[in-house]
Amino acid sequence: MADAERIPGFNTLAVHAGAKPDPTTGARATPIYQTTSFVFDDVDHAASLFGLQAFGNIYTRIGNPTNAVLEERVASLEGGTAGLAVASGHAAQMIVMHNLMTPGDEFIASKKLYGGSINQFNHAYKNFGWNVVWADPDDLSSFEKAVSGKTKAIFIESIANPGGVITDIEAVSKIARKAGVPLIVDNTLATPYLCKPFDYGADIVVHSLTKFLGGHGNSIGGMIVDGGSFNWSREGRYPMLSEPRPEYSGIVLHETFGNFAFAIACRVLGLRDLGPALSPFNAFMILTGIETLPLRMQRHSDNALAVAEWLSKRPEVAWVSYPGLAGDKYNALAKKYAPKGAGAVFTVGLKGGYDAGVKLVSNVELFSHLANIGDTRSLIIHPASTTHRQLSDAQKVQAGAGPDVVRLSIGIEDKDDIIADLEKGLTAK
Repeated sequence: MADAERIPGFNTLAVHAGAKPDPTTGARATPIYQTTSFVFDDVDHAASLFGLQAFGNIYTRIGNPTNAVLEERVASLEGGTAGLAVASGHAAQMIVMHNLMTPGDEFIASKKLYGGSINQFNHAYKNFGWNVVWADPDDLSSFEKAVSGKTKAIFIESIANPGGVITDIEAVSKIARKAGVPLIVDNTLATPYLCKPFDYGADIVVHSLTKFLGGHGNSIGGMIVDGGSFNWSREGRYPMLSEPRPEYSGIVLHETFGNFAFAIACRVLGLRDLGPALSPFNAFMILTGIETLPLRMQRHSDNALAVAEWLSKRPEVAWVSYPGLAGDKYNALAKKYAPKGAGAVFTVGLKGGYDAGVKLVSNVELFSHLANIGDTRSLIIHPASTTHRQLSDAQKVQAGAGPDVVRLSIGIEDKDDIIADLEKGLTAK
């Protein structure tokens, strides 16, 4: 293969994709373009930008050069056609649905999701008239049964937070394709280093950049990646992409922009009007984190497997839910979709129940007791005494946050130190 045709490897893309030395100053790191707006060359240039006849910068709510590097980098890592950076993972999900749904429409979602997504889908989306229908990733027929004439999308996580459930992406994608709707995959816990959903039939990928992609617990952000694979003009089911847009002189986005039309729609119809823009400073911080993504994710996964194996042999522990373990029910799917490792987040059940969970989080020192995941540092939380405290015991169990459950996000410290800290917490009097 000639050098000109060479496709860079993942590690190279993590460092270089989307970035070039600054043409004015020669700065090698991507600068933080901390500005609200950008000067036009002339009136015609401004008109072409506002009319979508030319690409360029207008206003940081719609696009920014620092954010553009981040967008190209994540899209390159995922194997998508284009990306859009927004203020948070929740914002990414809202913008995606804004371009797919109209009042009264439905989407199908795996019931094994991050609790914040479940809350967003069940409650906030009702204000828009968007209705969620829940399906069980352990029973794929439940997705097929949930399809109706109102269905506009299917939403799953590649590795579910917090229980480490791995969904059969390829199987669900076939159901979505048969239904004529896009498959949306939240790839936050896996990152494209461990799993690439587009390889298995996903049409749209979303991320909370706050977690492993940024990786250092210092910046909040979200990302939408367009896979370029879906026919948005099919049967007129997605009018925001297939019908003339009056605010852009009658442009039909899918006809004009082809395989990156969805990313364009998210920017010029969603981000422009709903406004959850990502700060250029946060984009800079997340870009810096992504440069070490392959190194961190491998260390996260290797450490998590070692810790999960150790915990599975402890007398204080009733069960460990981690798909990297040989005996785990999702181990076969983990080998298929995440062969380099099953990620860093998992749950354990303590034989001592609620009191044992409180004791553990109260007696660790290396672990930070907080409500986040995906940090370089090891993190721990006992949901029943914190995030799910207001629920009854029955509701906690249904939410995967029973009194005995502790969630761990394993960091990149030395694994022996992580294990020693957990042993201290488990054996404390």
